[in-house]
Amino acid sequence: MFKKLIIINIFFLIFTYSYSEEQKIVYLNVDKIMQQSKAGKSIKKQLENLYEENLEKFKKNDEILKNKEKKIIAQKNILSKEDFQKELTNLRSEIINFQKEQVKAREDINKLRIGATNKLILKLSPILQEYAKKNSISLILQKKNIVMGKKEIEITDEILAITDKEINNIKIN
Repeated sequence: MFKKLIIINIFFLIFTYSYSEEQKIVYLNVDKIMQQSKAGKSIKKQLENLYEENLEKFKKNDEILKNKEKKIIAQKNILSKEDFQKELTNLRSEIINFQKEQVKAREDINKLRIGATNKLILKLSPILQEYAKKNSISLILQKKNIVMGKKEIEITDEILAITDKEINNIKIN
């Protein structure tokens, strides 16, 4: 009985070893594709433009609020105590609304970034499937999940070239 068990284990190990040699495993740096592809650069540029527009708008609003504050402080001795408190309360509520707008704008930009990244990944998926099919690849891993691997099995530059041919830009909105 013991001999049969040893023979079965040896057969199983040999079969498993030979099967694993036939599988082709490669890895891909998705972050590099997101940063260096034409589509990734397009996303980044659109987000930067949106950020700059928001920044300009918020600088103007900030300046308006500072001027209102200076005006209220200058009128402190002229206004009655109740009117002064009323003006101060109105200014505080405007400041709170301004801060809420800033937070919402940041959240909106983050949502757009996530949505655009997902769009790029969805468009990248068929490219990877086709590449894997043509090159008989069994498994594609992300580079960030790899501790160490041979440079020869990295396919990032090849996928980057294919991506640049097939996907030029992605609209964020």
